[in-house]
Amino acid sequence: PAGAMDHQPKFFENLSGTGKAIGVLTSGGDAQGMNAAVRAVVRMGIYVKAKVYFVYEGYQGMVDGGDNIVEVSWESVSSILQVGGTVIGSARCKSFRTREGRLQAAYNLVQRGITNLCVIGGDGSLTGANLFREEWSGLLEELAQKGKIDEEAVKKYAYLNIVGMVGSIDNDFCGTDMTIGTDSALHRIIEVVDAIMTTAQSHQRTFVLEVMGRHCGYLALVSALACGADWVFIPEYPPEEGWEDSMCVKLSENRARKKRLNIIIVAEGAIDCHNKPITSEKVKDLVVQRLGFDTRVTILGHVQRGGTPSAFDRILASRMGVEAVLALLEGTPDTPACVVSLSGNQAVRLPLMECVQMTQEVQKAMDEGRFVEAVRLRGRSFENNLNTYKLLSHKKPDAELPKTNFNVAVLNVGAPAAGMNAAVRAAVRVGITEGHKMFAVIDGFEGFSRGKIKEISWGDVGGWTGQGGSILGTKRTLPAKYLEKIADQMRTNNINALMVIGGFEAYLGLLELSAAREKYDEFCVPMVMVPATVSNNVPGSDFSIGADTALNTITDTCDRIKQSASGTKRRVFIIETMGGYCGYLANMGALAAGADAAYIFEEQFDIRELQANVEHLTEKMKTSIQRGLVLRNENCNENYTTDFIYQLYSEEGKGVFDCRKNVLGHMQQGGAPSPFDRNFGTKISAKAMQWISKKLKETYRKGKVFANTDDSVCLLGMRRRNLVFQPVAELKNETDFVHRIPMEQWWLKLRPLMKILAKYKTSYDVSDSGQLEHVAMHSPKEAETGAI
Repeated sequence: PAGAMDHQPKFFENLSGTGKAIGVLTSGGDAQGMNAAVRAVVRMGIYVKAKVYFVYEGYQGMVDGGDNIVEVSWESVSSILQVGGTVIGSARCKSFRTREGRLQAAYNLVQRGITNLCVIGGDGSLTGANLFREEWSGLLEELAQKGKIDEEAVKKYAYLNIVGMVGSIDNDFCGTDMTIGTDSALHRIIEVVDAIMTTAQSHQRTFVLEVMGRHCGYLALVSALACGADWVFIPEYPPEEGWEDSMCVKLSENRARKKRLNIIIVAEGAIDCHNKPITSEKVKDLVVQRLGFDTRVTILGHVQRGGTPSAFDRILASRMGVEAVLALLEGTPDTPACVVSLSGNQAVRLPLMECVQMTQEVQKAMDEGRFVEAVRLRGRSFENNLNTYKLLSHKKPDAELPKTNFNVAVLNVGAPAAGMNAAVRAAVRVGITEGHKMFAVIDGFEGFSRGKIKEISWGDVGGWTGQGGSILGTKRTLPAKYLEKIADQMRTNNINALMVIGGFEAYLGLLELSAAREKYDEFCVPMVMVPATVSNNVPGSDFSIGADTALNTITDTCDRIKQSASGTKRRVFIIETMGGYCGYLANMGALAAGADAAYIFEEQFDIRELQANVEHLTEKMKTSIQRGLVLRNENCNENYTTDFIYQLYSEEGKGVFDCRKNVLGHMQQGGAPSPFDRNFGTKISAKAMQWISKKLKETYRKGKVFANTDDSVCLLGMRRRNLVFQPVAELKNETDFVHRIPMEQWWLKLRPLMKILAKYKTSYDVSDSGQLEHVAMHSPKEAETGAI
């Protein structure tokens, strides 16, 4: 990101783990992605020359000792990246809660020289770890008095370092945007909802869906946002008195509008404003008794914990695991126990107990009925989700809506990307709520020039969130050759603002329209762009709608390919990904799938590097890991094509391994959008629409809208931790127009991570990490500008 390179990079080469021993354990409930975190800790630990130990069965294994604490090698964590749950086991442990148990655990660790612990678990597990750390020196003194260890050991192992990572599908830990496992759990829920929707539509049914979350409504809230549920019950925000009536009125109104299904999502810990539980059965009985609707209950239960981790969780856990090892190496006796967490797209370190206290504050606020406070304590992301859901799920009666007399047009431009439809739905509904008339343009700028434009209503976009591709239709055509016709259409339909959802072509299109303002007054209106492309190559945004879905497709395919290789030993797969000149999909796909190499345009490579990679794989085939995975971005090099690389590897690997190649092609653009893309598309689009309303008010003079300044043509993008509006004119300086990519890309910093986890020697810039931050309480104002 801009600003990241202002200082001299600091590399970790001077951080040596020689002589250090790190123990890694998973504790509490399991979560998908824990294995990716374990793998990253082990490999990063070995990389910096530390000894790494598995502690099997959580704290129970630490207390029992013996075979439960085992030194591991590089190969020990091979093939676990795509496995759900935790391969080193997790157990609830009563004995660790006693001082006697902790004394035994300390003895077992000292026996192996382990004074660095990486704990992956929920807040209970992390609180236990902190207590252990505080008691450590006292425990060693006691062991010495009992003659179990000598004074030398007491001095040598004087302090214990603790770093935590939060593994919990509920996302109930304060201080991190996402906990490991949350995104995967959302994938499971959304798969079920999508499946239920088809059956419910056939029969005109109402479904009550119960999801996990005893104390935290995150899963319920985000899945409700991601599937456009009619009603959601969460513990942090109980419904008002008389909710039974309001809910039944809303359901029957939806039925009357020919909506064939109703979905109600209930978090297992949902309560009413008197702290009484609201169960899924209670909701079902209410609907049946009052409305007589055919109603079914589905309780998802442990399905949500299971299955393969999503690409997001694998990357998150890998980044956190590497960061945790760095934090342990830099730890001193004065460093408080810290937790590695995610803020926006940055890994940060926070004091463990500050996060735990804040997490407990939320529960306290809920117990005392201070629900507004509870939502605020959950953090910006949670608050934004709730506000967006409230905005989009319930249409006010026409009489109560404001009337602005502004007409706003929405169009998709560029290649289709999963999540575009969720963005259109949010734009249309927020626009209607703000009092505008909303128009949909069919087939991008080309359709616009032909007058393919029609008014679109609240009900027209129902059920759009889960649909892949672009329902409005989209074309790559730029507006330059149709300027006059588009201006005519803008005048005929009296369009006062434009919202463009698309990729690089959408960005170029807005540049062309703003340049045409001198000639055509019709383009002197507020225009905003929301980035949506699988390539993730739009300047001004770290993420684009659709990239996460494409990444999951690549990751799933790589998993299957790796599985097919497990039968035949010694095989290397060359896989070509999309992305134009942007290496995001190849690089992040390689990180999520555990690839050996990823060739991208942004990092030039030559024949020597190809040779080195082949030799590296040849060495690898001598170990127990007898398969390789190489990703290549489609335009990384015009001469080193996928065929060339395949032939080179085949020739050089003769007698050692054989090769297969696979071009993933357009399947990366298809499919139902991932929960992340639905959610991101919905929130970023809602925010863009609110900006349009604000600009329309500002630029309305003497009965017409006139906007001709740079800041009235903006791109809304995710930058590090915030959503930011940036004039497209200013983004020109950050763009490589020839290759259609931004000049600087944040994810390139993660490249060394992939290489380290694939056992290459490399340099890793750690300038951005290492500072311990404090858990920030945000003001309500900040929530408005806030993160996603």
